[in-house]
Amino acid sequence: MEEPYRFVPPWQRTWFSTIFQNLLMLPYLKHRCGIVDHQIHGIERLQQSLADKDGILLCPNHCRDSDPLVMGLICRRTNSHIHLLASWHVFRQSWLESTAAWLLGGFSIYREGQDLQSLTSAIRIVAEARRPLVVFPEGAISRSNDRLLRFMRGASCIARAAARRRQHSGCNGKVMIFPIAIRYELLGSLNDSVSRTLSEIEKRTFWKTHEHLPPIQRIQQLGQALVAAREVDISGQTGSGRLRDRIEALIEGALQPLERRWLQTCRRGDRIQRVKDLRSAILHELMDPQTTSEQRADGRRALIDCYYAQALSLYPEDYLDQNLRGVVTPERVAETVHRMEEDLTDSITLQPEWRVHFYFGSPIQVTSGSAQPRAQDDPIMTQLRAELLQQLQVQDYWPAQRAVAVPDPD
Repeated sequence: MEEPYRFVPPWQRTWFSTIFQNLLMLPYLKHRCGIVDHQIHGIERLQQSLADKDGILLCPNHCRDSDPLVMGLICRRTNSHIHLLASWHVFRQSWLESTAAWLLGGFSIYREGQDLQSLTSAIRIVAEARRPLVVFPEGAISRSNDRLLRFMRGASCIARAAARRRQHSGCNGKVMIFPIAIRYELLGSLNDSVSRTLSEIEKRTFWKTHEHLPPIQRIQQLGQALVAAREVDISGQTGSGRLRDRIEALIEGALQPLERRWLQTCRRGDRIQRVKDLRSAILHELMDPQTTSEQRADGRRALIDCYYAQALSLYPEDYLDQNLRGVVTPERVAETVHRMEEDLTDSITLQPEWRVHFYFGSPIQVTSGSAQPRAQDDPIMTQLRAELLQQLQVQDYWPAQRAVAVPDPD
């Protein structure tokens, strides 16, 4: 958003949330998100913590746009309401969607810079135990149910500060972080679920469809074609060699020149963090009144390249190769098709055929200790990641990587 950030504070009343939970949620999830059923596993400890008036952070993985909405299913079960940290752009979309997000308990956080108002509000919500606070520690949507992105430290910082505030005020309740693994299960036939979408993408790409091929082969062909198109866009010609190597070269070929231009350094590692840092620098320049029209056009093109680089990074290596990094499930195939469709059309075709599962891990009690230096792993976030991986029943096939400076290749 090329405009100054304005904090959207949390709304305290619950009448709209009550109406939505009881009357609108299930039909909305079915028709908008394709979710027809849900199961919640291990919610008893959360119910006890609510009864004890603990300060509560709910920390789920973030694999779909629907994740914030489905958290309302937990509210229905516990007869409670939540607040949720949401990126500011959520409140700058259509009037209806932004108003609904606010009335359901969302409040803004600025992803491109410091936001002390949001942090202060989050700490107060947890310290006063008014409602559970939902924080997605990945900070971005992974698009993959079997992969966790690198965790940001916001949840642990909020929890420690809230614990200090509760201790100073003499509250007896604890501050608890609840790991919640969200997993989506495909109920229908895989081919019926993805064939029409694959055909639409093939028409855009090849002018004909390949229904005679199995879905994974169709995905592989489309992947080759779409990467080739991006290579022509970036470098003027198609590459050669292994597809994964070409994707890596595309990502670095897009990000490193932008880092050299806006950050005065080249880096490797965590692409989400690198794109976030680039967005901050580019938007700062775009909002500078002294920026020329040519510089603005250059910055907007750079933001598009950032978007595509991040999108490419969200296709995990070997995700559809059997037993190399876990079992290739129908859900993995469907996720990949949805990801390709969204990257091309900015929308996803979802049929009402999904069941969402919630798995509660062991809660983490947080004390009022000091934050860990950024160079060290945060033990709270390390424990949270381990709990989520255990509940998702996957290994950390794509472990987190820090963004680190590297010598300029030029």
